[in-house]
Amino acid sequence: MRHPWLSSLLAAGLAAAAAPALQGPAGRPRARELGIAPGVFSPGPLNAITDVPGVRVGHLTLIEGDDIRTGATVIVPHAGNIFQEKVPAAIVVGNGFGKLIGSTQVNELGQIETPIVLTSTLNVWEAAAALVDHTLGLPGNEDVRSVNPVVGETNDGWLSNGRRRPLSPRHVLEALRRASTGRVEEGSVGAGTGTRALKFKGGIGTASRRLPPARGGYTVGVLVQTNFDGILTIDGVPVGRELHRHAWQEDAEPDSGSCMIVVATDAPLDAGQLRRLAWRAFAGMARTGAGFSHGSGDYVIGFSVAESVRAAHRSLSPTAGVTLLRDLDAPFQAVAEATEEAIYNSLLRATTVRGHQGHESRALDVEELKRILEKYRRGNVGAPDE
Repeated sequence: MRHPWLSSLLAAGLAAAAAPALQGPAGRPRARELGIAPGVFSPGPLNAITDVPGVRVGHLTLIEGDDIRTGATVIVPHAGNIFQEKVPAAIVVGNGFGKLIGSTQVNELGQIETPIVLTSTLNVWEAAAALVDHTLGLPGNEDVRSVNPVVGETNDGWLSNGRRRPLSPRHVLEALRRASTGRVEEGSVGAGTGTRALKFKGGIGTASRRLPPARGGYTVGVLVQTNFDGILTIDGVPVGRELHRHAWQEDAEPDSGSCMIVVATDAPLDAGQLRRLAWRAFAGMARTGAGFSHGSGDYVIGFSVAESVRAAHRSLSPTAGVTLLRDLDAPFQAVAEATEEAIYNSLLRATTVRGHQGHESRALDVEELKRILEKYRRGNVGAPDE
């Protein structure tokens, strides 16, 4: 059952609900274009979470006046009715200063039954309402009386006036409508529109890794919403220190921030294995210089899209048998590599944004970064001397 306002709104195409998306970041490279390729495993064709079969991503970027710079990003595990075909999942907490809706049921039952939404701190409840509306309106869900939406957030209140709570359910539903496979827009878009990371403009980033054929050939994909602090390190190079922009300089602005990490895989894993996999994403985050500060809300949401491990909402059988991947060493390595690269991509693809109260968050200067990488003989320049 859809609410009448929802049908009319979708028919209108949200013509006046949001400003046009920001222009593409011309001249803003991804990490691999600079020769930054963390780890030893190869990425998938798109080097994105959408390399995992069936996973879709959609953004809604909301720009209003001088003080709204926010949005929503939706990750859809598969093309079917997720409530009826739940995916095994786990959520881990690196530092719990956040508002992640739905986590207790996910960790109790080991399942996700809706798409995942990332947004800004004071808009999680509107996003959750949108997921409930979406789920109740799907064919086959006419008798559903309880839904566990999953919504994560980071606080973009320095660049966007969060007190206005500008996102409504219709914005989230539009992001969901736009969700697609293929290339994922990165940087200052969707839920990353107003975020900052490591004293630079943060945003949305993504990357993937393929396991070797001998380890199953599965794909691990990661999408991040970066809004955390620390001392930026890229490929082992102390970039933040070199540029004198980090959390511990004397004139540093107070900034604790958060990071949301979504991990998808087509490897057949259960909830317990996904919990172990999700924890390893923090290894990749740490390599970028994260400080995991007191006020940081750092979470990882992990799920498997493998059809063999999905759980039917209703089944006549009292038991279920599944085949699971036994050796997790390769996925552990893959998720750390992909998380590290996704964070780099979020910074490199982000554009400078000016917003609330005249605050400005500058994008990482690519030419300055190239100079520093050359100094340390990294990236396209080559490896350091033995």
